[in-house]
Amino acid sequence: MLAAGVLGAVDDPWIRWSWISGHVDVITAALVQHIQLTLIAVVIGLMIAVPLGLVAWRSRLLRGPIFSLTGILYTIPSLALFSALVPFTGFTILTAEIGLVSYTLLILIRNIVVGLTSVPDEVREAARGMGYRPLAELARIDLPLAIPAIIAGVRIATVTTIGLVTVTALIGEGGLGILIYDGLLRDFRTPLVVGTVLSVALAFIADFSLAGAQRLFTPWSRTRATT
Repeated sequence: MLAAGVLGAVDDPWIRWSWISGHVDVITAALVQHIQLTLIAVVIGLMIAVPLGLVAWRSRLLRGPIFSLTGILYTIPSLALFSALVPFTGFTILTAEIGLVSYTLLILIRNIVVGLTSVPDEVREAARGMGYRPLAELARIDLPLAIPAIIAGVRIATVTTIGLVTVTALIGEGGLGILIYDGLLRDFRTPLVVGTVLSVALAFIADFSLAGAQRLFTPWSRTRATT
């Protein structure tokens, strides 16, 4: 359907603008799905990673097993993971999200632990001297000072997920990956180029936006950099 009317052309240009103008709705739907899959994976990944990161930070005994488990998930090839999930969850968004969330955990948890560990001990001692209880210290001292490292992890996880979403095209839930996969199957360059360019642009915009958010939420780091 995507490449109707142009297959079999001897001289296939990299871009057929007539195809793009006639498939704006297809391209838009693929882009929206790509963004949705990425957002869901990163948000759920954060919801899982924050408590696990806090546990790994507080308990050296549990830090190793947590890092090992998430490390194993991260090293499983994406095609193998999705293939293993399909018999249980089918060709669904759930299958895609389980895989995508799994790949965010190691990055997010490690950065949470690194950020919290990097908070100076003298800052914590000063907070305790001012009467901060553990929960208040965590919320008002530890987490705010760990934000740069945490957002750095979110940036890496987001960009990685945007790339991995294209692989989920193999189970029918790939966002822009559907265009890339279609172009490869049909030997038709236009959807392949459109899907690739939009994926790269989406990753760049996401990374740039999160970098801006980091500067917004950590004004003290800008002040320190200019002094």
